[in-house]
Amino acid sequence: MSANQTRIERRFAELKAANRAGLVTFISAGDPDYDNSLNTLLALPDAGADVIELGMPFTDPMADGPSIQKSSLRALTAGQNMQKTLAMVRALRERDNDTPLVLMGYYNPIYCMGVEKFLKAASEAGVDGLIVVDLPPEHDDELCLPAREYNINFIRLATPTTDAKRLPLVLQNTSGFLYYVSSTGVTGSAAPTPERVEGEVNAIRAHTDIPIGVGFGIRTPEQAERIAQFADAVVVGSALTDCIEKAATPAEGTQAVVDLTRSLADAVRKAR
Repeated sequence: MSANQTRIERRFAELKAANRAGLVTFISAGDPDYDNSLNTLLALPDAGADVIELGMPFTDPMADGPSIQKSSLRALTAGQNMQKTLAMVRALRERDNDTPLVLMGYYNPIYCMGVEKFLKAASEAGVDGLIVVDLPPEHDDELCLPAREYNINFIRLATPTTDAKRLPLVLQNTSGFLYYVSSTGVTGSAAPTPERVEGEVNAIRAHTDIPIGVGFGIRTPEQAERIAQFADAVVVGSALTDCIEKAATPAEGTQAVVDLTRSLADAVRKAR
């Protein structure tokens, strides 16, 4: 990896060369507890995750639906905090130096830690990107631009309501990939209509060369395969956190996440 190329950028270059979409998987750090969450995290690359989003648990996850809200609450109840989340990243890096990892969540825990302190610790732990859903482009000076100094990608969200006037501002400092939210509302909501989403993604491509990942409401291998036909990556979160919630034991939750990830990865790989 070159000095200035992040793992995210390298991974999407590899995916493009292989002419396939990637699978981006989300779990909440510390759900249902630190040890079992770490076991799940460490198992994701071998199960087929091309990029991992690791949620930073927060008490008021306003953009998330019930599944991810509950996963965040389970983690916080079990004592998860930012230091433990970064410890999980370090543990992954001891075993895997290639799979990109993105921390996803809200600005408050980062602000409380201190931006400079957080970015330094995240960079040293092996974090490759950030998705901070409540920091719009108007506040890029807060975190987005400082993250660039640490070679950490700042991944922005675009939605069906992001119009042509606002899109250039959204894209301006986005790096790594653009996360296209395929439906309005919260995470885990209604499944996207592939034909509509394909048209919206193609419209964005006219303005940028950055890879586009599509998420929100994708739960099954069949849905993932259809989205992978035109997206650069398919993002799945709530379906995986549901696996943890519904499992009889934490170990069974990890196995269910691994099984679903493997089936999603197989579907994404055969889409083209």
